[in-house]
Amino acid sequence: MSTTEKTTVSFILNDLPQTLAVNPLRRFSDVLREDLGLTGTKVGCDAGDCGACTILVDGEQRYACLTAVGQLEGHNARTVEGIAKNSDLTALQQAFLDEGAAQCGICTPGMLMAAQSLLDRTPNPTEPQVLDALSGVLCRCTGYTKIVEAVLKAGKTSSSEPTPPSGSAVGSRMVKVDGKQKVTGEEIYSADYAPKDSLWLRAIRSPHPRAKFTLAQPEKVLKKYPGIIKILTADDVTGNNGFGIYPHIKDQPVLAKDHVRFRGEAVVALIGERENVESVSEEDLGLTWEPLEAIRGCDAALSGKLEPVQSEIVDNILAEGFLKKNDVEKAFAESFAVAEGVWTTSAVEHGYLEPEAGYARKIGQRLEIFVCTQSPYMDQTEVAQFLGIEPGQVRIIPSAVGGGFGGKLDISVQPLVALAAWILGRPVRSIYTRPESMVSTTKRHPVQMSARAGCSKDGKLTAYEYHGDFNTGAYASWGPTVADRVPVHCSGPYFVPNVLSQSRALLTNESPSGAFRGFGTPQAAIANDALLDVLAEKIGMDALEFRIKNALRKGDRTATNQLLENSVGQVECLESLKSRWVKWRKQAEDFNQNNKNVKRGVGCGSAWYGCGNTSLSNPSTIRVGINGEGKLTLYNGAMDIGQGTNTIMVQICADALGLPASQFEYVMGDTDLTADAGKTSASRQAFVSGKATQLAGEHLRGQIIQLAEASENATLYLEQNGSVGSGKLIVEDESGEHVIVLADILPQTNGDVLTGEGTFDPPTTTLDENGQGSPYATYGFGAHIAEVEVDTLLGTTKVLRLAAAHDVGKTINPTQVEGQIQGGIAQGLGMALMEEYVQCVSENLHDYLMPTVGDMPEIEIILIEDPEPLGPYGAKGIGEHALIPTAPAILAGIKHATGISIRHVPATPDRVFTALQEAGK
Repeated sequence: MSTTEKTTVSFILNDLPQTLAVNPLRRFSDVLREDLGLTGTKVGCDAGDCGACTILVDGEQRYACLTAVGQLEGHNARTVEGIAKNSDLTALQQAFLDEGAAQCGICTPGMLMAAQSLLDRTPNPTEPQVLDALSGVLCRCTGYTKIVEAVLKAGKTSSSEPTPPSGSAVGSRMVKVDGKQKVTGEEIYSADYAPKDSLWLRAIRSPHPRAKFTLAQPEKVLKKYPGIIKILTADDVTGNNGFGIYPHIKDQPVLAKDHVRFRGEAVVALIGERENVESVSEEDLGLTWEPLEAIRGCDAALSGKLEPVQSEIVDNILAEGFLKKNDVEKAFAESFAVAEGVWTTSAVEHGYLEPEAGYARKIGQRLEIFVCTQSPYMDQTEVAQFLGIEPGQVRIIPSAVGGGFGGKLDISVQPLVALAAWILGRPVRSIYTRPESMVSTTKRHPVQMSARAGCSKDGKLTAYEYHGDFNTGAYASWGPTVADRVPVHCSGPYFVPNVLSQSRALLTNESPSGAFRGFGTPQAAIANDALLDVLAEKIGMDALEFRIKNALRKGDRTATNQLLENSVGQVECLESLKSRWVKWRKQAEDFNQNNKNVKRGVGCGSAWYGCGNTSLSNPSTIRVGINGEGKLTLYNGAMDIGQGTNTIMVQICADALGLPASQFEYVMGDTDLTADAGKTSASRQAFVSGKATQLAGEHLRGQIIQLAEASENATLYLEQNGSVGSGKLIVEDESGEHVIVLADILPQTNGDVLTGEGTFDPPTTTLDENGQGSPYATYGFGAHIAEVEVDTLLGTTKVLRLAAAHDVGKTINPTQVEGQIQGGIAQGLGMALMEEYVQCVSENLHDYLMPTVGDMPEIEIILIEDPEPLGPYGAKGIGEHALIPTAPAILAGIKHATGISIRHVPATPDRVFTALQEAGK
């Protein structure tokens, strides 16, 4: 049957009869989303690998992307839109909302449908039954724990968390302000909407890591495929054909010209009707390739044997980081014990389930782009410079973001849809396929690193030295940032009087390496914790006690000579794990006495992380306003990518202003409506934008108090009746009641009559030539212990349980903080044991292994609150460093269980088995 032939298919969908004239071979996911407008069913892979498109057919789970619509004939199908009745949430949906089971929300519809199938059969399931039911759906954000808890809760009678009253939002478990749309399928992600007259864009990408190419006359394609409107090449770029994170580095072309530097680089863009665009082959285009020998890996980059990746950087060294504190060589010479080693880590895929997507349209002499992004204002600047227009001519309207983890800081679809829409004057959209997403976007930096550490006889660290070569791929992306951050952090959250650390970001013909949760510090922590364990063993000290003895405290100076005056909770984190550590180690050793081939071990890992940009200004501005009807709006430019920014900003602003959080509406990220709150990265939003939000709320409150001529401790009430001119503010103090009729105040340009604004830029200093200074205003701290079980005959490792302690300053929302930590643990577990991106091998979610619900251990979370005076109500960030201690703890657990040290991460079964064989075990 051809793709155009249609037949009649009849079935029941969400209790309503459907009869469609449709090609019966079409994916049901496409029919749901494109023909019926039911975009609650998400598509993450089109291959049955992620489970985001899970629906129910006759009550059983089915992947809509693998189900032909013709297979629905005579059957009963249900999607996420069909769960709730009469707009009321079901017990399952409410449990997801209450437990924080939806973070970014892109996997939530699939999870809900999988869980619903179970609950329909088994109203009160056991945990193993829940794990089995959810095993076919991936989640990259949550670590699965809260999802499992929500399903278990849904089978029991329980009450929901009430919206906190005025003055008590901070610290409460307030549900997500955007949670309802996530659990009903109403949330709009980047692939869920585009104007109906949008043209389709498809990028043609290089199959080679390095090659020259030529393109024959494209007119032949235009004649063969009348639905093709335009073929874009590098010559069509109207401004600078280059983009990049840094103002002085725009090295990645929008479309490559004549040669490519990595597999997946875009060379041509086809725009037109979707069916025609997707039918064009490389042969049609006359695209011919001359493959060249590629530079792969750090050693090849430094060898000088091949032409450099970028001709202007002849040694392939893109950037270097350096830190020197005191005399390392002298300290090592005087140390009682010294440990050293060499490690390598692999490229890691971000693995968000939402492929990159978006559309652009030209409106007059402005361009509007709807897209998934972590940094709207940075996107605005980038688009303007390669189009050759002013930033004010570009409006970025962020969609809901289906996970980011740093990967959506770099632009993806934005350049091509923007260029096409600007040239053609018509809306243009693009949705990456899963392989396209994986082959063309950034990864966690692979690294080759060596390190050594020394200590005194009584266990005090004396010196630390680190050298790391980070494979940053073909283009800069965030390579210089990683090179800057790693030397600051590589000696860990410990007082070390003598430090020498060097890092290099090296160019290769591999996928660009970018921002990924931790910016290089998770890799460096693997070496650091491994060396601390060796030192502790050499001097006969318990590994946890060794860390406690050396942990940074208030009054200590860091490797950059920064004085830590406040919020240094590392000792408390480690101390809180002590009883579990002793108990778990004893239990593991007892287990090993009675088991020959399966061994258990317990390891520890630590983390610290500077919140914000390294030694750079990174301000945030937030606004809050009230209009004449009493509509209270938080204009929040801090992108929520699942971590809960929308919610915690409302909580912070509510308490600062003195009104209930339930009265707030919000706008997120729109560059026409919100101020620049900076990038969602580097654990900066809760700290930096949170403080700006607090200041905005206080600013608005001050205006209200002044208008009412009331005392500063007055109580505010807002009447919101929704009719024109009906809004009132009632201000009560010891002198009585003061009424402000909002319609009596002249509106501002955005329609609000009262506006508060707050700006915060954390204080930092520039690092000198030896890396000395104060690069961050505050640091997050944490420690994990993990118990693992290793099958020595198979080389497999299972993490049984993990305890995580984190100093967060002040917990704005415990549910959101716990979710960030649990999700970080899942990503850290993947990094430690299974995740390894290899070009041509693991370019889909079947071959690239990520943790599933069955891989997750039992997790305990301990929140340490050592308030940061600069932060909102004492809070600081958690998103980046939640995962840093996980991999070191797991790897240390493997060593405790087996005696072997894994130096090439991840510790896959073959590597563990080989190491055991080589050790004669």
